Amino acid sequence: MKLLASLLMAAVLAAPAFPAFSAGAAAPAKADLAKGEASYSTVCVACHAADGNSSIAENPKLAQQHPEYLVKQLQEFKSGKRASAVMQGFASMLSDEDMKNVSAWLASQPSKEGAAKDKALVALGERIYRGGIADRNIAACAGCHSPNGAGIPSQYPRLSGQHAVYTELQLKAFRDGTRNNNVQMTGVAAKLNDREIRAVSDYIAGLR
Repeated sequence: MKLLASLLMAAVLAAPAFPAFSAGAAAPAKADLAKGEASYSTVCVACHAADGNSSIAENPKLAQQHPEYLVKQLQEFKSGKRASAVMQGFASMLSDEDMKNVSAWLASQPSKEGAAKDKALVALGERIYRGGIADRNIAACAGCHSPNGAGIPSQYPRLSGQHAVYTELQLKAFRDGTRNNNVQMTGVAAKLNDREIRAVSDYIAGLR
């Protein structure tokens, strides 16, 4: 059974995130970075800063994030699948094309490095991030988000340097069900206590 599960998981991870285009089919238009910057400056800049490196700990850094991930989140804010009255309002101002352009522009912006601040918890955070918690069946964060927090494009978001406060809020939201747009993360967060969430969030802030 374990072998079968492993093979199935490998097949899922190997599958393309988006369907391939058949011969002769028109490829999707490239994102327009200039339009993306213009839309971002109109809709997003007040909360996420001019370069996508938010200085507000509750608001995520978006610079250098995978564009496919950003588009997905914006679409889910707009539809209400990811609950946020504030973000739903802003996302509703964007068309699918706007979302694609904004996300591509953000991906082109370099992310500013962060730093872990809680010395008492950093070792615990590193253990969870790199090795998980085996006796509670908690997978290592690095398995999906990579050892340095770069993530896997179109599947798992970049985490390195993210505000610890924001990461902690999201993990708790996954745990209590107020954020329910990712079954895998809901399952992981459900097994973590407050101290573990705070530790891994702080450790992630210092990844680079």
